[in-house]
Parts: sequence; structure tokens; C-alpha cells
Amino acid sequence: MSDAPAVSVSVRSVMDRLIPLYGRPVPQPSHDPISELILTVLSQNTADTNSGRAFVQLMRRYPSWEAIASAPIDELIATIQGGGLAQQKAPRIQAILRAVHERAGDWDLRFLEAMPLEDARAWLRALPGVGPKTAACVLLFSLGRPALPVDTHVERVSKRLGLIPATATAEQAHSLLEALVPPEDYYIFHMLLIKHGRRICLARKPACERCPLLECPARFAGFGNPAP
Repeated sequence: MSDAPAVSVSVRSVMDRLIPLYGRPVPQPSHDPISELILTVLSQNTADTNSGRAFVQLMRRYPSWEAIASAPIDELIATIQGGGLAQQKAPRIQAILRAVHERAGDWDLRFLEAMPLEDARAWLRALPGVGPKTAACVLLFSLGRPALPVDTHVERVSKRLGLIPATATAEQAHSLLEALVPPEDYYIFHMLLIKHGRRICLARKPACERCPLLECPARFAGFGNPAP
């Protein structure tokens, strides 16, 4: 397959078809930047309900970010166990918190709001284990800045629609979609494609017969009718 995306549907038409199905997403008040950062780490490769529960447990057990950064690792793992992959996420969280304090002097990341966007993104990406999606989540949800988080659902749906090449990496997907989607629509696009990926455009057996995106190339490739 060519690396050039064969766009058969437009971003606008995708949103126009999905809004009647899921409603128009409205930005909701979010966490402060450091909380959003840690919550996003907890959400990696797990359901939102599980990561949310782990975050609540984290906040209940420890009185400060400093306490989390210095907690015994076994204790921290046990605290966030309900969020999944705790043995990987606990040391990552501590490494991030220590790096934030070393670089910023405290736990307040609101200074990123005044930074040039790409500088703020680079600052976050320089933290241990922080990739493009995590950085974009902090920028968009907490700081209200134009960044487009591309999780597994957004990436899958975008590739099936032909908006980005099927061969694009997760890193490339962020830059490609940010160039394709109008910045004012980043939040709406992100939320709509997540809902669509969870409810209809499933990874293993997409329900193409229920999908309003009739021009989707995956529909014609037989994705909705997998072989038994």
C-alpha cells in the first residue's frame, strides 16, 4: 500500500455523520496539568473506569505528589493495581514526578500554557515514558491548547477511513492528523472517533452494517463481514 493516504471521506463529513449518532462533544473541565499527566499514564492500555479508580486510590493514599514520588515502589504498585500494568506504571509515574520536580522546581505545570505550543509539547515529551498521546492529552484536556491525542481507537478508525496511511506509526499519526483536522475541531474529532471505535468500528469485528460512514474503504474491503 502507498504511504500516501487515499482519502475518500473528509474530516468534516466524518464529524457531520458521527455527531447525530453520538452527540456533539462539549469540552469538560479537566484536571490540573500534573494530575492529567499522571491520569493519562494510568489510562494506558486499560479501561477508563479502571484507570479512574486507580487514580482515586492514588489520591486517597498519598497526601502529595512528593509522597508519591518517594513512596516504596511495592506500596505504590499495590495502590494502583486496579488500573492494570501496575508494575510498569508505578516506576514510570515516579520517574515522571521526579523529572518534573527537577526541571520545574515544583509540581505546577501551568507554565506550559504560556509556552509556544511546540516547546510545551517538547517539554512534556522529554519526560520519562511520555509519548505523543500523553503529551497531547495534557495540552488539550488540561491546558486547552490545540493538540490532538491519537489513541488506539482514533488511529484505527482514521486508518480504516483512509484519512492516514495504514502504514503510519503512532508518532506519524499524530502529526498527520493534526495537519488534516482543523485545530478548533481537535477535541470534537478525538472524542467522536473514540466513541466510534469503542461502539461500532471495533478492532476485531467492526459493525459496518451499523456505520453511517458509508464511503469508508474498510466497508468495501469486507471488514464488517469477517470470515468465520
